[in-house]
Amino acid sequence: MTDPTVSAAREIFDEKIEGIHGSVDGLPTEALNWRPAGDDTNPIAVLAVHAMGSTRNWLAVAFGAQLPERDRSAEFRSVAGDGTELLAHVDRVAEDCRRLFDGAGRFQPDATRASGFRTRSGDEEVVTRAWAILHALEHLSEHVGHAQLTRQLWERREG
Repeated sequence: MTDPTVSAAREIFDEKIEGIHGSVDGLPTEALNWRPAGDDTNPIAVLAVHAMGSTRNWLAVAFGAQLPERDRSAEFRSVAGDGTELLAHVDRVAEDCRRLFDGAGRFQPDATRASGFRTRSGDEEVVTRAWAILHALEHLSEHVGHAQLTRQLWERREG
């Protein structure tokens, strides 16, 4: 039987993936790469790629899986060729995440794990698996909301 926390998290994860699809579907390439307030803001393409990379990383921490190869800074340089290509990437990473959920077995929320990140003091960051799964969903939700807002701004822009 699947742990109820893992089941709930999987349901929220799938809802957020639908949110990414809704943010991307039907937009032209220009919109996917549009920075709503200039170079210091992120376009939908960056938000989607970064959100998925981060989610996969934090779920690996939560479920005790091997941390994926990841170039976080490259995520912020992502440029979408088109919506189909971007959603194919999202769906590939989402399947990796679903495999982590499916292989979770007995979830151990109080177990700790190194996150692969460093604290400000330079120490290796160690978190509970409960913190990692909650952070994965919180961070994903935040960026889905950013992508939805960016789409709304695109659709209402002048010119």
